Amino acid sequence: MSKTLFEKIWDKHVVDTLSDGTIQLYIDRLYCHEVTSPQAFAGLRARGLRPFRPGQITCVPDHNIPTRNQDKPIEDPVSRKQVDTLEENARHFGLAYYGLRHPKNGIIHVVGPETGLTRPGMTIVCGDSHTSTHGAMGAIAFGIGTSEVEMTLATQCILQRKPKTMRITIDGVRGPGVTAKDIALYIIREMTTGGATGYFVEYAGEAIRHTTLEERLTICNLSIEMGARGGMIAPDEVTFAYLKDREFAPRGEEWERKVSEWRRLYSDPDATFDKEIAFRAEDIEPMVTYGTNPGMGIGIRERIPSLESLPEAGRISFQKSLDYMGFKAGEPLLGKRVDYVFLGSCTNGRVEDFRAFAALVRGKKKAEGVTAWLVPGSWQVERAIRAEGIDRVLAEAGFALRQPGCSACLAMNEDKIPAGKYAVSTSNRNFEGRQGPGARTILAGPLVAAAAAVTGRITDPRELM
Repeated sequence: MSKTLFEKIWDKHVVDTLSDGTIQLYIDRLYCHEVTSPQAFAGLRARGLRPFRPGQITCVPDHNIPTRNQDKPIEDPVSRKQVDTLEENARHFGLAYYGLRHPKNGIIHVVGPETGLTRPGMTIVCGDSHTSTHGAMGAIAFGIGTSEVEMTLATQCILQRKPKTMRITIDGVRGPGVTAKDIALYIIREMTTGGATGYFVEYAGEAIRHTTLEERLTICNLSIEMGARGGMIAPDEVTFAYLKDREFAPRGEEWERKVSEWRRLYSDPDATFDKEIAFRAEDIEPMVTYGTNPGMGIGIRERIPSLESLPEAGRISFQKSLDYMGFKAGEPLLGKRVDYVFLGSCTNGRVEDFRAFAALVRGKKKAEGVTAWLVPGSWQVERAIRAEGIDRVLAEAGFALRQPGCSACLAMNEDKIPAGKYAVSTSNRNFEGRQGPGARTILAGPLVAAAAAVTGRITDPRELM
């Protein structure tokens, strides 16, 4: 019987099916960070339980950690308590823990793939919606709630309803200056923030096959922003080349055996999806958002939609969003001033993102009045930046690296955008207050961020390439 990639992995991990159709699904790897795990560990203690398979659990603090002075105690008492609690729980239950300044510390969705903990064919969960990132490796990965974290800790299984399947095919060749972030923002704009609700999405097509693994991580990361349960891409030679020789990747004969298995992870030619969507890469240009959800995006040379072009039912919320952002319907974003630029997050905090940013700012200078936070997604990324001399290019242009962490993606650490200020951000969400109370976020890719950083305004990066 023909199966989709999702079905092949899902079916292999089904332990039992309950009378109401709920699935008991086996989980290969649980990632824990400091925000959603404390209550789960407390539940284990209250019931006198220990993790069922501790070797398949990895704990990494990322949301609350500062991106400066990590050698000193965390100043914010709430953040410090959350990080300390995760460390204490990991030690008590004998779990792998990569704390502050550990060589493998960083954003969990960056650390998992780069260390080889994330691999094709796995089921992966974490108490974080952007767990969908790991699907880029050919895995089923999705975010869960605190009670489900406790369930996974105790049983290495989770109770789930099987989602529907969707395939988004992007054929054609993308143009100059179009990054994976632009592809993702374009898809979300077309699909809307609820267009994939209830589905697990597989990305396919010529444009996807010609992405790097790090670009695939960006695309799958943003699946959740259109309501999807998760996103995934079939593993191929790009995947295997990226994974080979990673710290926790199989080696020797085991590597050859696993690659042979992984080559069978693809949707059969006659497999049926619940929904099929198709786009052309040539239709995508560098993207920016103008509103307060990731679906409110336009090509960088387009204008904000007019009220008349929208369904009447959505006009009030649309206008409210524009009022918050200080924009007007029908106007362009090109040339709008920028106060902050943020390069980083689990969406765009990898070394390829820093290469792209550095390539555009090389030989230029940071614009006066712009505050730029360039935050590697992990210490491994930071080491690569320095090994390749990217840090020197950035320094010559007037930029400084911060230390790894989630940083200005969300206002849970000290990197907050002040109220009323505009931030061009390579993160994943532009909700009201996401980057700080009153902050105004314009989502974009690393090239648009770099162009804004050296001009002080929203600028088409193709003009500077």
